[in-house]
Amino acid sequence: MTGGHTVIDGRFELRGRLGSGGMGTVWRAFDLALQREVALKEVRLAEVEMSELDTDVAEMMRERVMREARALARLDHPNVVTIHHIVDSPDMPHPWLVMELVRGRSLQDRLADGPMTPAEAAALGRGVLAALRAAHEAGICHRDVKPANVLLRTDGTPVLTDFGIAVLEEASRVTATGGLVGSPEYIAPERLHGEEGNPASDLWSLGVLLYVAVEGQTPFRRPTAASTLAAVMTAPIPPSQRAGALSPVLQALLIREPGARPSPAQLDAMLAQASGDTPTSMPTPPPFPTPGPKTDPGFSTSPPFAPPGPRTDPGRPPAFTHPGGVRPRGSKVPAAVIMIFALGVVATLITTVLIVVPRVIDAAARRTPDLPGARETSGGPVDAGNGGDGKKEPEVKTLLTPATIRSVIKRFQAASGSTRFAQMTVHQTHASADAPAKGRPGKFDNYTYQKGADAAVRGRPSIAITEDAVVNFSSFNWEALPKLMAKAERTLNVKNPTSRYIIADAAWTFNGDRPTWRIYLSDDYGSGYMAMNAKGDVITSYPAD
Repeated sequence: MTGGHTVIDGRFELRGRLGSGGMGTVWRAFDLALQREVALKEVRLAEVEMSELDTDVAEMMRERVMREARALARLDHPNVVTIHHIVDSPDMPHPWLVMELVRGRSLQDRLADGPMTPAEAAALGRGVLAALRAAHEAGICHRDVKPANVLLRTDGTPVLTDFGIAVLEEASRVTATGGLVGSPEYIAPERLHGEEGNPASDLWSLGVLLYVAVEGQTPFRRPTAASTLAAVMTAPIPPSQRAGALSPVLQALLIREPGARPSPAQLDAMLAQASGDTPTSMPTPPPFPTPGPKTDPGFSTSPPFAPPGPRTDPGRPPAFTHPGGVRPRGSKVPAAVIMIFALGVVATLITTVLIVVPRVIDAAARRTPDLPGARETSGGPVDAGNGGDGKKEPEVKTLLTPATIRSVIKRFQAASGSTRFAQMTVHQTHASADAPAKGRPGKFDNYTYQKGADAAVRGRPSIAITEDAVVNFSSFNWEALPKLMAKAERTLNVKNPTSRYIIADAAWTFNGDRPTWRIYLSDDYGSGYMAMNAKGDVITSYPAD
């Protein structure tokens, strides 16, 4: 203590709190050795001291902090907050980061005065993008790009700060078992499905930030965190009314398929043009992914969701829930951490799994048109594409018939070499399934199928979090589907369904971890589902309000 102030490491005198969040507290401090003001961040998870955690978890967290803090310290960029020093010793409960004190205010404070002009927002965006590019080149994803984490120097230069979530990425995965880390209305949709470490996710967040900068409000904020996350996944994005020349940038960034977003170089050129600093040549934006549904009528020029990859199927809850109630993998989480997170997320998880997500997550499916050439069938169901024997069959109107579902299962089996799967989702025009990865115990691959295609294809590794729950979906009583669908139409209180899909699980928590399949119906006013066991017996029903 000096003059009543706490001194860290015998050198940094704390003089006032600047802010705090889930990943730590930032203090204004005075460097007694160099006689200058600095910012000090005590890096910890919420109110948890590392000494309170399991030894292995605490050590992992500390190592992760140190490794990424060193990487950040090597960044010498005018748009990235500078890290001067790292304070860490076995005698301290958690590390401290000594950073430059940016004199000015945050972008959040600036926007409280009113929206920016498109040119002003575009210039700001170029600065934030430059910071992200520097971080991405160092192997760091920020994961929480939002106005509160952008500081404005006195000359207006934006400085990206608070890389705490990036620093604690691995710790957050351990403590929340793959849970959500970040601000709900700025988080990228693919992260809600478990995909982490993709720099394109930061670009989505930048797009939301720029939307807020010109509109004065976010396109996704809803009354609750769960409904906000659901809106991020599927809600149409209201066209900006004030974006002007920035509109093409917003349209290019707010695309739910990360691979369709522009590259950093392309984005910089677009922002330069929107700010009035037009480059001599502009890179051509990448083509949008195909095949896929037509453009989202609400806003973007991308499909509401591309053909589902791992845990990106519109029929699934977000990854921070256990999708479909499937059992988590066998790794244990320290009890102290579980207690901290449980109170904050249980209500949201239950709401998301049972109420919110089923009512909004299929909005993308409602906007998925039939593929060109599809026709109504007569005289009974017609197989989709071919049955794996090389014989081409006529296209069908929907995959939701007993014959077409069995045909899709055969395609998944042929593509994966497995007859057993963890989960399968079937929409009217596409389907996905998670199969055990060949030669990789405990790992899964995701396979997708588009109506009219000759075969299913492997997308990429899946984050299916089942331990050993797999089942042969061919054993399910799909012949009961027509009667069950009719019953769902009568009892789920969805007057004029605009979307229908099926989710089948090898183990569903709400059915005692037994094989289960569910029919979902929805319209513009709500959705409901009906769950059956493998024999087709109804075990529970959740009608729309």
